[in-house]
Amino acid sequence: MIILQANNLTKRFNGEPIFSDLSLTINAGSKIGLVGQNGAGKSTLLKMLVGEESPSEGSINKKKNLTIGYLPQNTGLHSDRTIIAEMRLAFSAIIKEEAQLHELEAQISDPNVNQNPEKLAEVSKTYDQLQADFTLKNGYGYRAEIRTVLSGFGFREADYERNISELSGGQQTRLALAKLLLEKPDLLALDEPTNHIDMATTAWLENYIQAYNGALLVISHDRYFMDKVVNEIYNLDNGVMNYYKGNYTNYVNEKVHRQEIAQKNYEKQQRKIKKEEEFVAKNIVRASTTKRAQSRQKQLDKMKVMDKPKSTHGTAHFRFTPERKSGNVVLDVDNLGIGYDDVQLSYPINLHLKRHQRMAIFGPNGIGKSTFLKTVLGQLPKIQGTIQFGTGVSVGYYDQQQATLHPEKDVLHELWDDYPTTPEGEIRSILGSFLFGGESVEKSVANLSGGERARLLLTKLSMQKDNFLVLDEPTNHLDIDSIDVLEKALLNFAGTILFISHDRYFINRLATDIMELSADGSKIYMGNYDYYAAKKIEEAEIAAHEAEENPNVVTKTEPISDTKQSYQDKKAAQREKRKLTRLIADLETKMTDIDSQKTEIEHAMTLPENYNDIDKSNDLQSQLDDINQKQAETESAWEDASLKLEEY
Repeated sequence: MIILQANNLTKRFNGEPIFSDLSLTINAGSKIGLVGQNGAGKSTLLKMLVGEESPSEGSINKKKNLTIGYLPQNTGLHSDRTIIAEMRLAFSAIIKEEAQLHELEAQISDPNVNQNPEKLAEVSKTYDQLQADFTLKNGYGYRAEIRTVLSGFGFREADYERNISELSGGQQTRLALAKLLLEKPDLLALDEPTNHIDMATTAWLENYIQAYNGALLVISHDRYFMDKVVNEIYNLDNGVMNYYKGNYTNYVNEKVHRQEIAQKNYEKQQRKIKKEEEFVAKNIVRASTTKRAQSRQKQLDKMKVMDKPKSTHGTAHFRFTPERKSGNVVLDVDNLGIGYDDVQLSYPINLHLKRHQRMAIFGPNGIGKSTFLKTVLGQLPKIQGTIQFGTGVSVGYYDQQQATLHPEKDVLHELWDDYPTTPEGEIRSILGSFLFGGESVEKSVANLSGGERARLLLTKLSMQKDNFLVLDEPTNHLDIDSIDVLEKALLNFAGTILFISHDRYFINRLATDIMELSADGSKIYMGNYDYYAAKKIEEAEIAAHEAEENPNVVTKTEPISDTKQSYQDKKAAQREKRKLTRLIADLETKMTDIDSQKTEIEHAMTLPENYNDIDKSNDLQSQLDDINQKQAETESAWEDASLKLEEY
């Protein structure tokens, strides 16, 4: 059933259209994501749909008595009430019924009523009807609902009596969303709901929304969140809106597919137009063919010419290319303690990073993730432990605070001053690939936006050609397209990466391993975010099982039980078998490729034009030596993996 329908919406500011002729349909239970570039008008469209703004043209039709819960971007809950009093307002009708039930219970207990059969029957009937309605509305469970939602957003029962006016802006934003969820409107309209909440809270919110019976229309830069909660996408770009079925990842793939088809159709039509125009030009003057030429010209005149498909906006394009290869061991951290002024935040941290690993660092806010990176880089002193870099390691660091930029310089000289022997044209070309073109290279660094400063810092990082990238929140301030380009550049990077990010989609695509930091040190998970999340659920289930089996045991300080150890050992063995099976298959494929390369080189060495040319012959011999070494290393690795698999 359609609950809201927008037709031919247009919005203008100062006479200029932001978007024109947009249409959108929301059905009961729809889960819709609204995406598009910054400034495309997404928030404006959302305000129009919920009635906060009016369209310049077009109509919006809503189901009768439609309830809408709207969360604007970066807007908190402002109230003089306590947290619990404000949350109870969402259940004011139920609380009123609860009071009426108590009044009726008191009447039933009154001798003047319970000793009068007629009065007792009348009051009991009213009570039964009201209780049935109260039960249907989950009247006996609303307190538990409040506790569940507040707990999900990080509020404990000890916080319930705190005044909302005394809370931080982030806490007030979380409470605004909590109250909307408790009110259960027919349509939730959320603008960047994951701002100001950590990953654990976001994961809880995803699960809650997945089970939500009402409809959802959401704007979010959190692609992992969008993948989890929406199954329809409207993409608003350059004033035009297109509809896609599926989650965010499906939308990305389908958008690329549509662009490829549009380009092929355009090129096909252009070839046809060119062919017809050549025919007309060649035959229009000949008496024998002039009628055919005129007919072709009429067809051309009637043809609806396709517009050339174009990229909807500028996109950065760059890559990170190490100047030299590091040794296999990149970083060894043993029993490291980190903190400030001898106050230890985390200990012991152990990390052994190998070439080509891409390690993400997780942990709660304030645990010392950035402190760990700065300690490893020598910017902060370690409290205890050892840090050792491997042979040939060169480090490139991306600082989320962007402190390495110089506010007094312009964009051009921020880069050129580091590479003064590089021609200006080459510097401008490099900056252009990061979307600093034309006059924008003359902008002062101090006047750049957060996104521009991030792109400039990435430009400098790409020029350093380091083989070990240490990145602290590299996706902050970047738009989604720039993040996508960054992901691809890092996936193609032939070095090693250690990074912090709150972008789970980014982590899921990039990370080969995850290191979780806590006050008790580090724990390594050998997989991406999906693997990490599954393991955390598994660990929670094991802990719950242990708590049931041993209710009086404090598991944190007790040794691991035999049951838990046996379970963990079995799971670890299964993981290792799967890992070894995949490794052996990869190595066998690699050996086949090496054999083919070796055969080609040996054949080339038999050709007269090669063995008669000493330079070519030496070059081929060098290639053969390299391929023989690779073959020996790969075969040795295959043998080791096969022996380990046999042990399982």
